[in-house]
Amino acid sequence: MATSIAARFSRKAAASAFSGCRYVIASRSFSTEAAKTISPSSDQVKWDYRGQRKIIPLGQWVPKVAVDAYVAPNVVLAGQVTVNDGASVWNGCVLRGDLNKITVGFCSNVQERCVIHAAWSSPTGLPAETSIERFVTVGAYSLLRSCTIEPECIIGQHSILMEGSLVETHSILEAGSVVPPGRRIPTGELWAGNPARFVRALTHEETLEIPKLAVAINDLSKEHFSEFLPYSTVYLEVEKLKKSLGITI
Repeated sequence: MATSIAARFSRKAAASAFSGCRYVIASRSFSTEAAKTISPSSDQVKWDYRGQRKIIPLGQWVPKVAVDAYVAPNVVLAGQVTVNDGASVWNGCVLRGDLNKITVGFCSNVQERCVIHAAWSSPTGLPAETSIERFVTVGAYSLLRSCTIEPECIIGQHSILMEGSLVETHSILEAGSVVPPGRRIPTGELWAGNPARFVRALTHEETLEIPKLAVAINDLSKEHFSEFLPYSTVYLEVEKLKKSLGITI
């Protein structure tokens, strides 16, 4: 009798101890699973729409960047902006084509912290779009608004080109120059000052060096370009496909 009673008590104690252990194990496994679900995966793509975006579509206008053009990660391209083959737009630049077109030509470069935009129309009656043609070097911290720069020119850093201004081919604008609205810089000349004035005519050797500078900067941009993946719009096609199929994942 005493033996059977002791056996019952031992069975109850073992059952209670087993259930307690099972509860502890279950709670531990649940906590570890919860921790796994809460902790973000390292492979998950993190989208931060509050940050700066490089490509900003405006209405029907989407900036166009050529495959071999280099655009730095912190550049802002908005609206009617076209960056052609071999061109480079360096760190901190803002190209705002919300009112009119902005074009950066073949093998041209827009250096650090430049601001380029365009007006609805020019008070001089000249084209209001901003056009930078081939083999043009635009120095850092320059401001260009509704101007035209013909092929093979150098714009010195901290220069300002106002509405309707025209820089003809094989011309150089010294650093810190200000070109008033409607002013024309004739071909083969060096201008400087505020407002910009004629300094002297360029030699043949100097004009030959202008495209060489643009090519050298283009070669340098290739080293920077290799550090970043090329811009892709594949995700836009994926979003369209998901929307058409009704996929909410």
